[in-house]
This record gives sequence, structure tokens and C-alpha cells, in this order.
Amino acid sequence: VQLAESGGGLVQAGGSLRLSCAASEFTLDAYAMGWFRQAPGKEREFVAAIDRSGGKTAYADSVKGRFTISRDSTKITVYLQMNSLKPEDTAVYYCAKDVGSVISLRAQGYDAWGQGTQVTVSS
Repeated sequence: VQLAESGGGLVQAGGSLRLSCAASEFTLDAYAMGWFRQAPGKEREFVAAIDRSGGKTAYADSVKGRFTISRDSTKITVYLQMNSLKPEDTAVYYCAKDVGSVISLRAQGYDAWGQGTQVTVSS
């Protein structure tokens, strides 16, 4: 299983980015998916997750109202739309595949990870 993130970059505070995550070798439609991030010197933290159907989502309090997780109709790609970005959002963002179809909020609930994409928000 390989996951590949894209869409990271450098943006000014208040700007937007959309991250994408796609899997090789199989489709993602049977699994819940999540996004995590890790800033320098900090532990990896949960950002957002979406269940198999796309009908349920969950967000960290720090990103609620600013970030939106979604998956396309073919369930092949998962997105993270990030608006009103803040310097504290700067981190490497990772896409992850859940072990099942229901949302997990902890990293232990995921069994496949991408290599990450850097998001840098300047003040």
C-alpha cells in the first residue's frame, strides 16, 4: 500500500491550500481516511478524518471551521482544504489509511501512511 500526498507549499497567513492523497495498488473506498501533521519538535497530531462513505467527518479543535476533509465520488482521492491558514499550521502533513471504515482519532488506528507534504505558513 502506498499513499502519496501533494499540494503542500509556502503560503502567507490567511491563505489557502488544498492537499490531495491518492493510493497506488488499490482504491480507498473501503476505508476511513485521515490527515495528521507534525511540526518540528512536536508529536504527530490528528487533524481530520472522514469515514468510508464520506458522510461523517471529524476535526481537531484547532482546525475546525477552517479545514475541510472530503473524498471524491470515486473514493480514489482524499482532500484536505485548508483555509485561513495560520503560522501555527506549519507542519509536515500526512495522509493515512484507517484499518477500517469507521473514523479513528488516534494514529494507532491507521496502518498505512504517506511520506508527507510540507506546509509552511508565513506571518
